[in-house]
Amino acid sequence: MAIGARTWVVFLLLALLSSSVAEASHRVFPDLQSLDAVADRAAVGVDDPDPLRTGFHFQPPSHWINDPNGVMYYKGVYHLFYQYNPKAAVWGNIVWAHAVSTDLVNWVTLQPAIYPTAPFDVNGCWSGSATVLPDSTPAIMYTGIDGDGLQVQNVAYPKDLSDPYLREWVKPDYNPVIAPNAGVNATAFRDPTTAWRGPDGLWRLVIGTKDNHRGLAVLYRSRDFKRWAPARRVLHYGDTGMWECPDFYPVSTSPGAVLGDVKHVLKVSLDLTRFEYYTFGAYDHATETYVPDAALADGNDGLRYDYGNFYASKTFLDQAKQRRILWGWANESDSTEDDVRKGWAGVQAIPRKIWLALDGKQLMQWPVAEVESLRGNHVNITDRLVEAGSYFEVQGLMSPAQADVEVSFAAMDLDKAEPFDPAWRGADAQTVCAAQGADVKGGVGPFGLWVLASDELKERTAVFFRVFKGEGDGKHVVLMCNDPSRSSYADHLYKPTFAGFIDVDITKTGGKIPLRTLIDHSMVESFGGHGRMSILSRVYPTKAVGDKARLYVFNHGDSDVKVTHLNAYDMRSAKISNHIDQLTR
Repeated sequence: MAIGARTWVVFLLLALLSSSVAEASHRVFPDLQSLDAVADRAAVGVDDPDPLRTGFHFQPPSHWINDPNGVMYYKGVYHLFYQYNPKAAVWGNIVWAHAVSTDLVNWVTLQPAIYPTAPFDVNGCWSGSATVLPDSTPAIMYTGIDGDGLQVQNVAYPKDLSDPYLREWVKPDYNPVIAPNAGVNATAFRDPTTAWRGPDGLWRLVIGTKDNHRGLAVLYRSRDFKRWAPARRVLHYGDTGMWECPDFYPVSTSPGAVLGDVKHVLKVSLDLTRFEYYTFGAYDHATETYVPDAALADGNDGLRYDYGNFYASKTFLDQAKQRRILWGWANESDSTEDDVRKGWAGVQAIPRKIWLALDGKQLMQWPVAEVESLRGNHVNITDRLVEAGSYFEVQGLMSPAQADVEVSFAAMDLDKAEPFDPAWRGADAQTVCAAQGADVKGGVGPFGLWVLASDELKERTAVFFRVFKGEGDGKHVVLMCNDPSRSSYADHLYKPTFAGFIDVDITKTGGKIPLRTLIDHSMVESFGGHGRMSILSRVYPTKAVGDKARLYVFNHGDSDVKVTHLNAYDMRSAKISNHIDQLTR
Protein backbone atom coordinates (compact mmCIF):
# COMPACT_ATOMS: atom_id res chain seq x y z
CA MET A 1 0.00 0.00 0.00
CA ALA A 2 1.71 3.17 -1.13
CA ILE A 3 1.58 6.26 1.03
CA GLY A 4 -1.22 8.45 -0.13
CA ALA A 5 -0.25 12.03 0.54
CA ARG A 6 2.09 14.39 -1.19
CA THR A 7 4.04 14.80 2.03
CA TRP A 8 6.52 12.31 0.55
CA VAL A 9 8.01 15.30 -1.28
CA VAL A 10 8.85 16.94 2.01
CA PHE A 11 10.31 13.75 3.40
CA LEU A 12 12.44 13.22 0.31
CA LEU A 13 13.80 16.75 0.55
CA LEU A 14 14.55 16.24 4.22
CA ALA A 15 16.32 13.01 3.43
CA LEU A 16 18.43 14.76 0.82
CA LEU A 17 19.18 17.87 2.83
CA SER A 18 19.83 16.39 6.26
CA SER A 19 21.16 13.27 7.88
CA SER A 20 18.04 12.72 9.94
CA VAL A 21 15.67 9.93 9.00
CA ALA A 22 12.09 10.83 8.29
CA GLU A 23 9.49 8.41 6.98
CA ALA A 24 6.34 9.17 5.08
CA SER A 25 2.96 8.44 6.63
CA HIS A 26 -0.62 8.10 5.47
CA ARG A 27 -1.78 11.66 5.67
CA VAL A 28 -5.53 11.96 6.08
CA PHE A 29 -7.50 15.14 5.31
CA PRO A 30 -10.71 14.71 7.36
CA ASP A 31 -12.19 17.97 6.08
CA LEU A 32 -11.72 16.88 2.45
CA GLN A 33 -13.17 13.38 2.62
CA SER A 34 -16.74 14.24 1.69
CA LEU A 35 -16.30 16.73 -1.13
CA ASP A 36 -17.93 15.85 -4.42
CA ALA A 37 -15.49 15.82 -7.32
CA VAL A 38 -16.05 18.19 -10.21
CA ALA A 39 -16.93 15.44 -12.69
CA ASP A 40 -18.84 17.80 -15.00
CA ARG A 41 -16.84 20.98 -15.55
CA ALA A 42 -19.66 22.57 -17.56
CA ALA A 43 -21.94 22.28 -14.53
CA VAL A 44 -19.69 24.68 -12.64
CA GLY A 45 -19.31 27.13 -15.50
CA VAL A 46 -16.16 25.70 -17.13
CA ASP A 47 -16.65 25.05 -20.84
CA ASP A 48 -13.32 23.49 -21.78
CA PRO A 49 -12.18 20.00 -20.75
CA ASP A 50 -9.51 19.70 -18.10
CA PRO A 51 -6.27 20.32 -20.06
CA LEU A 52 -4.19 18.29 -17.61
CA ARG A 53 -6.18 15.04 -17.70
CA THR A 54 -4.51 12.28 -19.65
CA GLY A 55 -5.96 10.99 -22.88
CA PHE A 56 -4.51 7.48 -23.21
CA HIS A 57 -3.20 6.68 -19.71
CA PHE A 58 -5.66 5.00 -17.39
CA GLN A 59 -7.47 7.08 -14.80
CA PRO A 60 -11.10 6.96 -13.64
CA PRO A 61 -13.36 9.99 -14.17
CA SER A 62 -12.72 11.46 -10.72
CA HIS A 63 -11.21 11.11 -7.25
CA TRP A 64 -7.93 9.78 -5.86
CA ILE A 65 -6.18 6.61 -7.08
CA ASN A 66 -2.89 4.99 -6.18
CA ASP A 67 -1.41 1.47 -6.32
CA PRO A 68 -2.32 -0.95 -9.11
CA ASN A 69 -3.54 -4.17 -7.43
CA GLY A 70 -4.47 -7.70 -8.39
CA VAL A 71 -3.57 -7.22 -12.05
CA MET A 72 -4.25 -10.37 -14.08
CA TYR A 73 -5.39 -11.90 -17.34
CA TYR A 74 -8.34 -14.25 -16.89
CA LYS A 75 -10.35 -15.99 -19.60
CA GLY A 76 -9.78 -13.35 -22.27
CA VAL A 77 -10.13 -10.30 -20.03
CA TYR A 78 -7.47 -8.10 -18.45
CA HIS A 79 -8.31 -7.00 -14.91
CA LEU A 80 -6.88 -3.90 -13.25
CA PHE A 81 -7.75 -3.31 -9.62
CA TYR A 82 -6.41 -0.20 -7.96
CA GLN A 83 -6.51 1.72 -4.70
CA TYR A 84 -9.29 4.29 -4.87
CA ASN A 85 -11.00 6.89 -2.70
CA PRO A 86 -14.66 7.02 -3.82
CA LYS A 87 -15.31 10.19 -1.82
CA ALA A 88 -12.50 12.65 -2.55
CA ALA A 89 -9.42 13.56 -4.58
CA VAL A 90 -7.13 12.97 -1.59
CA TRP A 91 -6.01 9.74 0.07
CA GLY A 92 -8.51 8.01 2.37
CA ASN A 93 -11.58 5.71 2.46
CA ILE A 94 -9.57 3.22 0.43
CA VAL A 95 -11.32 0.50 -1.59
CA TRP A 96 -10.33 -1.79 -4.46
CA ALA A 97 -11.70 -0.21 -7.63
CA HIS A 98 -11.95 -2.44 -10.69
CA ALA A 99 -11.59 -1.98 -14.45
CA VAL A 100 -11.56 -4.51 -17.29
CA SER A 101 -10.21 -4.51 -20.83
CA THR A 102 -9.61 -6.82 -23.76
CA ASP A 103 -6.68 -4.86 -25.18
CA LEU A 104 -4.90 -3.04 -22.28
CA VAL A 105 -5.84 0.27 -23.95
CA ASN A 106 -9.60 0.76 -23.70
CA TRP A 107 -11.18 0.15 -20.30
CA VAL A 108 -14.54 -0.18 -18.61
CA THR A 109 -14.68 0.86 -14.96
CA LEU A 110 -16.85 -1.33 -12.74
CA GLN A 111 -18.15 -1.02 -9.22
CA PRO A 112 -15.50 -1.45 -6.49
CA ALA A 113 -14.65 -5.11 -6.01
CA ILE A 114 -13.48 -5.00 -2.40
CA TYR A 115 -14.44 -2.45 0.23
CA PRO A 116 -14.55 -2.40 4.06
CA THR A 117 -17.34 -4.69 5.27
CA ALA A 118 -15.91 -6.80 8.09
CA PRO A 119 -13.91 -6.51 11.33
CA PHE A 120 -10.76 -7.64 9.52
CA ASP A 121 -10.84 -4.72 7.03
CA VAL A 122 -13.16 -2.19 8.65
CA ASN A 123 -10.52 0.57 8.45
CA GLY A 124 -9.38 -0.01 4.89
CA CYS A 125 -8.75 -2.49 2.09
CA TRP A 126 -5.14 -1.93 1.09
CA SER A 127 -2.88 -3.34 -1.59
CA GLY A 128 -2.39 -6.93 -2.65
CA SER A 129 -2.24 -9.35 -5.56
CA ALA A 130 -4.18 -11.95 -7.52
CA THR A 131 -3.36 -15.64 -7.92
CA VAL A 132 -5.17 -18.08 -10.21
CA LEU A 133 -5.51 -21.41 -8.39
CA PRO A 134 -5.12 -24.82 -10.11
CA ASP A 135 -8.91 -25.16 -10.51
CA SER A 136 -8.90 -21.82 -12.42
CA THR A 137 -10.41 -19.86 -9.52
CA PRO A 138 -8.86 -16.41 -9.04
CA ALA A 139 -7.97 -15.49 -5.47
CA ILE A 140 -7.17 -12.00 -4.24
CA MET A 141 -4.91 -11.56 -1.24
CA TYR A 142 -5.04 -8.07 0.24
CA THR A 143 -4.13 -6.15 3.36
CA GLY A 144 -6.99 -5.19 5.64
CA ILE A 145 -6.80 -2.68 8.46
CA ASP A 146 -8.77 -4.15 11.35
CA GLY A 147 -10.66 -2.44 14.16
CA ASP A 148 -7.48 -2.07 16.21
CA GLY A 149 -5.55 -0.51 13.34
CA LEU A 150 -3.48 -3.65 12.78
CA GLN A 151 -2.52 -4.80 9.28
CA VAL A 152 -3.72 -8.32 8.45
CA GLN A 153 -3.87 -10.30 5.21
CA ASN A 154 -7.21 -11.44 3.83
CA VAL A 155 -8.45 -13.48 0.89
CA ALA A 156 -11.40 -12.87 -1.43
CA TYR A 157 -12.94 -14.94 -4.24
CA PRO A 158 -15.30 -14.18 -7.15
CA LYS A 159 -18.95 -14.62 -6.22
CA ASP A 160 -19.87 -15.90 -9.66
CA LEU A 161 -17.25 -17.55 -11.87
CA SER A 162 -19.68 -17.53 -14.77
CA ASP A 163 -19.48 -13.72 -14.83
CA PRO A 164 -16.74 -13.00 -17.41
CA TYR A 165 -15.94 -9.71 -15.69
CA LEU A 166 -15.78 -11.01 -12.08
CA ARG A 167 -17.77 -8.04 -10.83
CA GLU A 168 -18.57 -9.29 -7.32
CA TRP A 169 -16.17 -10.68 -4.74
CA VAL A 170 -16.80 -12.39 -1.41
CA LYS A 171 -14.64 -12.67 1.70
CA PRO A 172 -14.68 -15.97 3.64
CA ASP A 173 -15.47 -15.82 7.34
CA TYR A 174 -12.12 -17.45 8.17
CA ASN A 175 -10.31 -14.18 7.38
CA PRO A 176 -7.77 -12.95 8.25
CA VAL A 177 -5.67 -15.76 6.83
CA ILE A 178 -2.38 -14.15 7.92
CA ALA A 179 -2.09 -12.12 11.12
CA PRO A 180 1.18 -10.57 12.30
CA ASN A 181 2.89 -13.06 14.61
CA ALA A 182 4.99 -12.13 17.62
CA GLY A 183 7.91 -9.92 16.71
CA VAL A 184 6.30 -8.57 13.52
CA ASN A 185 5.53 -4.87 13.23
CA ALA A 186 1.74 -5.06 13.08
CA THR A 187 1.38 -1.48 11.80
CA ALA A 188 3.81 -2.07 8.92
CA PHE A 189 2.86 -5.48 7.54
CA ARG A 190 1.27 -5.26 4.11
CA ASP A 191 0.99 -5.77 0.36
CA PRO A 192 1.12 -9.56 -0.23
CA THR A 193 2.54 -10.70 -3.57
CA THR A 194 1.06 -13.10 -6.09
CA ALA A 195 1.47 -16.58 -4.61
CA TRP A 196 3.37 -19.43 -6.27
CA ARG A 197 3.38 -23.18 -5.75
CA GLY A 198 6.70 -24.88 -5.17
CA PRO A 199 7.81 -28.41 -6.15
CA ASP A 200 6.79 -29.53 -2.65
CA GLY A 201 3.18 -28.51 -3.31
CA LEU A 202 3.24 -25.64 -0.81
CA TRP A 203 1.95 -22.18 -1.66
CA ARG A 204 4.23 -19.25 -0.85
CA LEU A 205 3.93 -15.48 -0.94
CA VAL A 206 5.91 -12.45 0.27
CA ILE A 207 4.74 -9.61 2.53
CA GLY A 208 6.53 -6.29 3.12
CA THR A 209 7.36 -5.09 6.62
CA LYS A 210 10.11 -3.41 8.63
CA ASP A 211 12.09 -3.77 11.82
CA ASN A 212 13.16 -0.28 12.88
CA HIS A 213 15.05 0.98 9.81
CA ARG A 214 15.46 -2.45 8.22
CA GLY A 215 13.06 -3.33 5.40
CA LEU A 216 12.02 -6.97 5.21
CA ALA A 217 10.47 -9.26 2.61
CA VAL A 218 8.96 -11.99 4.77
CA LEU A 219 7.92 -15.33 3.33
CA TYR A 220 4.73 -17.21 4.26
CA ARG A 221 3.57 -20.65 3.12
CA SER A 222 0.39 -22.69 3.05
CA ARG A 223 -0.94 -26.08 1.95
CA ASP A 224 -4.54 -25.02 1.35
CA PHE A 225 -4.48 -21.23 0.75
CA LYS A 226 -6.38 -20.83 4.03
CA ARG A 227 -3.87 -21.42 6.81
CA TRP A 228 -0.52 -19.69 6.42
CA ALA A 229 2.63 -19.79 8.53
CA PRO A 230 5.91 -17.88 8.35
CA ALA A 231 8.88 -19.57 6.72
CA ARG A 232 11.98 -20.35 8.72
CA ARG A 233 13.84 -17.30 7.50
CA VAL A 234 13.25 -13.89 5.94
CA LEU A 235 13.50 -13.99 2.15
CA HIS A 236 15.58 -10.79 1.95
CA TYR A 237 16.18 -7.53 3.82
CA GLY A 238 17.96 -4.20 3.56
CA ASP A 239 18.78 -1.20 5.70
CA THR A 240 16.49 1.08 3.69
CA GLY A 241 13.32 1.61 5.73
CA MET A 242 9.89 0.07 5.14
CA TRP A 243 9.56 -2.24 2.13
CA GLU A 244 6.16 -1.67 0.49
CA CYS A 245 4.55 -3.43 -2.46
CA PRO A 246 7.06 -6.26 -2.90
CA ASP A 247 6.96 -8.28 -6.11
CA PHE A 248 8.71 -11.64 -6.62
CA TYR A 249 8.62 -13.52 -9.91
CA PRO A 250 10.76 -15.63 -12.29
CA VAL A 251 12.40 -14.44 -15.49
CA SER A 252 14.12 -16.61 -18.08
CA THR A 253 17.61 -15.96 -19.37
CA SER A 254 16.86 -17.72 -22.66
CA PRO A 255 13.90 -19.09 -24.64
CA GLY A 256 12.86 -22.52 -23.41
CA ALA A 257 14.93 -22.10 -20.29
CA VAL A 258 15.17 -25.02 -17.88
CA LEU A 259 14.84 -24.52 -14.14
CA GLY A 260 18.56 -23.86 -13.71
CA ASP A 261 18.42 -21.01 -16.23
CA VAL A 262 15.64 -19.15 -14.44
CA LYS A 263 16.36 -16.14 -12.26
CA HIS A 264 13.98 -14.53 -9.79
CA VAL A 265 13.31 -10.80 -9.52
CA LEU A 266 12.67 -9.18 -6.14
CA LYS A 267 11.28 -5.64 -6.36
CA VAL A 268 10.52 -3.45 -3.36
CA SER A 269 9.05 0.04 -3.04
CA LEU A 270 10.89 2.14 -0.48
CA ASP A 271 8.53 4.09 1.73
CA LEU A 272 11.29 6.51 2.70
CA THR A 273 12.55 7.63 -0.72
CA ARG A 274 9.46 6.89 -2.83
CA PHE A 275 11.59 5.01 -5.36
CA GLU A 276 11.57 1.34 -6.30
CA TYR A 277 14.55 -0.97 -6.53
CA TYR A 278 15.03 -4.49 -7.79
CA THR A 279 17.57 -7.27 -7.85
CA PHE A 280 17.50 -10.65 -9.54
CA GLY A 281 19.28 -13.82 -8.64
CA ALA A 282 18.88 -17.39 -7.43
CA TYR A 283 15.89 -18.66 -5.45
CA ASP A 284 16.16 -22.11 -3.88
CA HIS A 285 12.74 -23.63 -3.25
CA ALA A 286 14.11 -26.28 -0.92
CA THR A 287 15.93 -23.89 1.42
CA GLU A 288 13.61 -20.95 0.76
CA THR A 289 16.56 -18.64 0.20
CA TYR A 290 17.03 -15.84 -2.31
CA VAL A 291 20.53 -14.63 -3.24
CA PRO A 292 20.86 -11.67 -5.64
CA ASP A 293 23.50 -11.89 -8.35
CA ALA A 294 26.83 -10.75 -6.96
CA ALA A 295 27.31 -8.14 -9.71
CA LEU A 296 24.15 -6.26 -8.70
CA ALA A 297 24.02 -3.47 -6.17
CA ASP A 298 21.37 -3.93 -3.51
CA GLY A 299 19.22 -1.35 -1.72
CA ASN A 300 19.41 2.36 -2.50
CA ASP A 301 22.14 1.84 -5.11
CA GLY A 302 20.28 -0.88 -6.94
CA LEU A 303 18.54 -0.92 -10.29
CA ARG A 304 15.13 0.68 -10.76
CA TYR A 305 12.24 -0.02 -13.09
CA ASP A 306 11.82 3.72 -13.54
CA TYR A 307 13.98 6.63 -12.42
CA GLY A 308 11.10 9.08 -12.10
CA ASN A 309 7.66 9.42 -10.55
CA PHE A 310 6.75 5.72 -10.62
CA TYR A 311 5.80 3.71 -7.55
CA ALA A 312 3.90 0.76 -6.05
CA SER A 313 4.31 -1.29 -9.21
CA LYS A 314 2.91 -4.74 -9.86
CA THR A 315 3.57 -7.30 -12.61
CA PHE A 316 1.54 -10.17 -13.96
CA LEU A 317 2.05 -12.93 -16.50
CA ASP A 318 -0.04 -12.38 -19.61
CA GLN A 319 -0.56 -15.99 -20.66
CA ALA A 320 -2.35 -14.94 -23.86
CA LYS A 321 0.88 -13.52 -25.29
CA GLN A 322 3.44 -15.10 -22.95
CA ARG A 323 4.82 -11.83 -21.67
CA ARG A 324 5.19 -10.24 -18.26
CA ILE A 325 3.48 -6.86 -17.94
CA LEU A 326 4.38 -4.13 -15.48
CA TRP A 327 1.94 -1.59 -14.05
CA GLY A 328 2.96 1.43 -11.96
CA TRP A 329 1.34 4.43 -10.31
CA ALA A 330 2.27 8.06 -11.02
CA ASN A 331 1.41 10.42 -8.17
CA GLU A 332 0.68 14.09 -8.66
CA SER A 333 3.37 16.74 -8.18
CA ASP A 334 1.02 19.65 -7.66
CA SER A 335 -0.67 20.60 -4.37
CA THR A 336 -3.54 19.04 -2.44
CA GLU A 337 -5.53 22.20 -3.17
CA ASP A 338 -4.89 21.69 -6.90
CA ASP A 339 -6.15 18.10 -6.69
CA VAL A 340 -9.32 19.11 -4.87
CA ARG A 341 -9.95 21.76 -7.51
CA LYS A 342 -9.32 19.28 -10.35
CA GLY A 343 -11.43 16.62 -8.65
CA TRP A 344 -8.90 13.87 -9.42
CA ALA A 345 -5.40 12.73 -8.47
CA GLY A 346 -3.19 9.89 -9.63
CA VAL A 347 -2.65 8.15 -12.98
CA GLN A 348 -1.51 4.67 -13.94
CA ALA A 349 1.58 4.50 -16.12
CA ILE A 350 1.35 2.85 -19.52
CA PRO A 351 1.44 -0.94 -19.09
CA ARG A 352 4.90 -2.13 -20.07
CA LYS A 353 6.28 -5.40 -21.31
CA ILE A 354 9.25 -6.36 -19.12
CA TRP A 355 12.01 -8.90 -19.80
CA LEU A 356 15.61 -9.73 -18.94
CA ALA A 357 18.25 -8.12 -21.16
CA LEU A 358 20.26 -10.49 -23.35
CA ASP A 359 23.44 -9.55 -21.50
CA GLY A 360 21.79 -10.50 -18.20
CA LYS A 361 22.65 -7.18 -16.57
CA GLN A 362 19.21 -5.64 -16.10
CA LEU A 363 15.52 -5.78 -16.93
CA MET A 364 14.24 -4.12 -20.10
CA GLN A 365 10.82 -2.56 -20.58
CA TRP A 366 8.72 -1.11 -23.38
CA PRO A 367 5.13 0.12 -23.74
CA VAL A 368 2.86 -2.77 -24.71
CA ALA A 369 2.40 -2.97 -28.47
CA GLU A 370 -1.35 -2.39 -28.16
CA VAL A 371 -0.72 1.27 -27.35
CA GLU A 372 0.34 1.79 -30.97
CA SER A 373 -3.27 1.17 -32.06
CA LEU A 374 -3.97 4.73 -30.90
CA ARG A 375 -1.45 6.25 -33.28
CA GLY A 376 -2.87 8.64 -35.85
CA ASN A 377 -1.31 11.39 -37.97
CA HIS A 378 2.37 10.66 -38.63
CA VAL A 379 5.37 12.99 -39.03
CA ASN A 380 8.74 11.68 -40.22
CA ILE A 381 12.16 13.37 -40.20
CA THR A 382 15.29 11.64 -41.51
CA ASP A 383 18.99 12.54 -41.33
CA ARG A 384 18.57 16.10 -40.12
CA LEU A 385 21.62 17.78 -38.61
CA VAL A 386 21.14 19.71 -35.38
CA GLU A 387 24.16 21.97 -35.09
CA ALA A 388 25.70 22.88 -31.77
CA GLY A 389 23.55 25.37 -29.90
CA SER A 390 20.54 25.05 -32.22
CA TYR A 391 17.01 23.68 -32.16
CA PHE A 392 14.06 23.17 -34.49
CA GLU A 393 10.33 22.62 -34.13
CA VAL A 394 8.76 19.32 -35.14
CA GLN A 395 5.76 20.46 -37.17
CA GLY A 396 2.80 18.58 -38.56
CA LEU A 397 1.22 17.09 -35.46
CA MET A 398 -2.35 18.07 -34.66
CA SER A 399 -1.63 18.14 -30.91
CA PRO A 400 1.88 17.60 -29.51
CA ALA A 401 0.22 17.55 -26.08
CA GLN A 402 -0.92 13.98 -26.81
CA ALA A 403 1.72 12.24 -28.87
CA ASP A 404 4.12 9.31 -29.24
CA VAL A 405 7.60 10.29 -30.41
CA GLU A 406 10.37 7.88 -31.41
CA VAL A 407 13.69 9.44 -32.33
CA SER A 408 17.26 8.25 -32.76
CA PHE A 409 20.14 10.67 -32.17
CA ALA A 410 23.75 10.34 -33.32
CA ALA A 411 26.46 12.40 -31.62
CA MET A 412 28.85 13.45 -34.39
CA ASP A 413 31.99 14.08 -32.30
CA LEU A 414 32.38 12.06 -29.11
CA ASP A 415 35.85 13.55 -28.62
CA LYS A 416 34.11 16.70 -27.41
CA ALA A 417 32.59 14.87 -24.46
CA GLU A 418 33.47 16.41 -21.10
CA PRO A 419 35.32 14.32 -18.53
CA PHE A 420 33.08 12.82 -15.89
CA ASP A 421 33.74 14.97 -12.83
CA PRO A 422 35.48 12.89 -10.11
CA ALA A 423 33.37 14.79 -7.58
CA TRP A 424 30.35 12.93 -8.97
CA ARG A 425 31.89 9.54 -8.27
CA GLY A 426 29.41 7.77 -6.03
CA ALA A 427 26.69 10.34 -6.70
CA ASP A 428 23.42 9.21 -8.21
CA ALA A 429 22.32 10.35 -11.65
CA GLN A 430 19.63 12.63 -10.26
CA THR A 431 22.28 14.65 -8.44
CA VAL A 432 24.33 14.96 -11.64
CA CYS A 433 21.28 16.00 -13.63
CA ALA A 434 20.36 18.64 -11.06
CA ALA A 435 23.84 20.13 -11.52
CA GLN A 436 24.00 19.60 -15.29
CA GLY A 437 20.44 20.33 -16.40
CA ALA A 438 19.10 21.02 -19.86
CA ASP A 439 20.16 24.67 -19.77
CA VAL A 440 23.80 23.94 -18.86
CA LYS A 441 25.93 23.94 -22.00
CA GLY A 442 28.05 20.82 -22.47
CA GLY A 443 30.37 19.04 -24.84
CA VAL A 444 28.24 16.19 -26.15
CA GLY A 445 24.81 17.24 -25.03
CA PRO A 446 22.51 18.08 -23.59
CA PHE A 447 20.53 17.06 -26.68
CA GLY A 448 17.00 15.73 -26.90
CA LEU A 449 13.41 16.92 -26.92
CA TRP A 450 11.57 19.89 -25.53
CA VAL A 451 8.03 18.64 -24.99
CA LEU A 452 4.91 20.49 -23.86
CA ALA A 453 6.65 23.68 -24.93
CA SER A 454 5.00 27.06 -25.39
CA ASP A 455 5.46 29.26 -28.46
CA GLU A 456 8.01 31.48 -26.77
CA LEU A 457 9.70 28.50 -25.05
CA LYS A 458 9.17 29.98 -21.60
CA GLU A 459 7.42 26.74 -20.70
CA ARG A 460 9.12 23.49 -21.71
CA THR A 461 10.03 20.09 -20.31
CA ALA A 462 13.36 18.70 -21.45
CA VAL A 463 14.02 15.01 -22.08
CA PHE A 464 17.66 14.68 -22.99
CA PHE A 465 20.98 12.85 -23.04
CA ARG A 466 24.42 14.04 -22.00
CA VAL A 467 27.60 12.07 -22.73
CA PHE A 468 30.73 12.19 -20.57
CA LYS A 469 34.15 10.63 -21.00
CA GLY A 470 34.59 7.74 -18.60
CA GLU A 471 37.28 7.30 -16.01
CA GLY A 472 40.04 4.94 -17.11
CA ASP A 473 38.13 2.23 -18.98
CA GLY A 474 37.47 4.39 -22.05
CA LYS A 475 33.73 3.78 -21.89
CA HIS A 476 31.56 6.84 -22.03
CA VAL A 477 29.02 7.65 -19.34
CA VAL A 478 25.57 8.32 -20.80
CA LEU A 479 23.15 10.31 -18.68
CA MET A 480 19.42 10.39 -19.47
CA CYS A 481 17.43 13.10 -17.74
CA ASN A 482 13.93 14.57 -17.52
CA ASP A 483 14.17 18.22 -16.53
CA PRO A 484 10.79 19.87 -15.80
CA SER A 485 12.28 22.86 -13.99
CA ARG A 486 10.84 25.16 -16.69
CA SER A 487 7.69 23.13 -17.34
CA SER A 488 5.18 25.62 -15.95
CA TYR A 489 4.63 29.24 -15.02
CA ALA A 490 3.12 28.01 -11.76
CA ASP A 491 5.76 28.44 -9.09
CA HIS A 492 4.24 26.27 -6.33
CA LEU A 493 4.79 22.97 -8.12
CA TYR A 494 7.28 20.25 -7.26
CA LYS A 495 9.61 20.13 -10.30
CA PRO A 496 12.39 17.64 -9.58
CA THR A 497 14.86 16.51 -12.20
CA PHE A 498 14.85 12.72 -12.65
CA ALA A 499 17.75 10.85 -14.21
CA GLY A 500 19.60 7.59 -14.68
CA PHE A 501 22.85 6.33 -16.22
CA ILE A 502 22.22 4.06 -19.22
CA ASP A 503 24.39 0.95 -19.47
CA VAL A 504 25.30 1.35 -23.13
CA ASP A 505 28.65 1.59 -24.93
CA ILE A 506 27.90 4.50 -27.23
CA THR A 507 31.17 4.06 -29.16
CA LYS A 508 29.94 0.67 -30.39
CA THR A 509 26.69 2.19 -31.64
CA GLY A 510 28.44 4.90 -33.66
CA GLY A 511 27.33 7.55 -31.21
CA LYS A 512 23.68 6.60 -31.69
CA ILE A 513 21.13 6.43 -28.92
CA PRO A 514 17.34 6.09 -29.28
CA LEU A 515 14.57 7.73 -27.28
CA ARG A 516 10.83 7.15 -27.13
CA THR A 517 8.59 9.60 -25.29
CA LEU A 518 4.87 9.32 -24.61
CA ILE A 519 3.40 12.80 -24.06
CA ASP A 520 -0.03 12.94 -22.46
CA HIS A 521 -0.92 16.43 -21.18
CA SER A 522 0.47 16.06 -17.63
CA MET A 523 2.49 12.87 -18.20
CA VAL A 524 5.89 12.64 -19.86
CA GLU A 525 6.96 8.99 -19.98
CA SER A 526 10.31 8.33 -21.68
CA PHE A 527 12.27 5.22 -22.64
CA GLY A 528 15.94 5.41 -23.60
CA GLY A 529 18.36 2.93 -25.12
CA HIS A 530 15.67 0.61 -26.52
CA GLY A 531 14.16 0.16 -23.05
CA ARG A 532 17.26 0.15 -20.86
CA MET A 533 16.09 3.32 -19.09
CA SER A 534 12.66 4.73 -18.29
CA ILE A 535 11.76 8.01 -16.62
CA LEU A 536 8.25 9.28 -15.88
CA SER A 537 7.54 12.90 -14.91
CA ARG A 538 4.36 14.76 -14.01
CA VAL A 539 4.19 18.31 -15.37
CA TYR A 540 1.51 21.01 -15.33
CA PRO A 541 1.97 23.60 -18.09
CA THR A 542 -0.25 26.66 -18.07
CA LYS A 543 0.44 27.90 -21.62
CA ALA A 544 1.62 24.79 -23.46
CA VAL A 545 -1.71 22.97 -23.26
CA GLY A 546 -3.86 21.32 -25.91
CA ASP A 547 -3.27 22.65 -29.41
CA LYS A 548 -0.99 25.35 -27.99
CA ALA A 549 1.68 22.83 -27.06
CA ARG A 550 4.76 22.53 -29.24
CA LEU A 551 7.48 19.89 -29.76
CA TYR A 552 11.14 20.71 -30.42
CA VAL A 553 14.46 18.97 -30.95
CA PHE A 554 17.36 20.78 -29.28
CA ASN A 555 21.13 20.51 -28.96
CA HIS A 556 22.87 22.56 -26.29
CA GLY A 557 26.29 20.94 -26.67
CA ASP A 558 29.47 21.69 -28.63
CA SER A 559 29.16 18.58 -30.79
CA ASP A 560 26.72 18.54 -33.67
CA VAL A 561 23.99 15.91 -33.41
CA LYS A 562 22.11 14.19 -36.20
CA VAL A 563 18.51 13.05 -35.97
CA THR A 564 18.91 9.84 -37.97
CA HIS A 565 15.17 9.34 -37.85
CA LEU A 566 12.20 10.75 -36.00
CA ASN A 567 8.67 9.35 -36.11
CA ALA A 568 6.04 11.32 -34.25
CA TYR A 569 2.39 10.34 -34.01
CA ASP A 570 -0.72 12.07 -32.78
CA MET A 571 -2.36 9.79 -30.22
CA ARG A 572 -6.10 9.26 -30.05
CA SER A 573 -7.67 9.07 -26.62
CA ALA A 574 -8.40 5.66 -25.12
CA LYS A 575 -12.02 4.77 -24.42
CA ILE A 576 -12.58 4.66 -20.67
CA SER A 577 -16.25 4.29 -19.78
CA ASN A 578 -18.56 2.65 -17.26
CA HIS A 579 -20.67 0.86 -19.88
CA ILE A 580 -19.78 -2.82 -20.03
CA ASP A 581 -21.40 -3.20 -23.46
CA GLN A 582 -18.64 -0.95 -24.84
CA LEU A 583 -16.01 -3.54 -24.03
CA THR A 584 -14.81 -5.02 -27.30
CA ARG A 585 -14.66 -8.79 -27.08
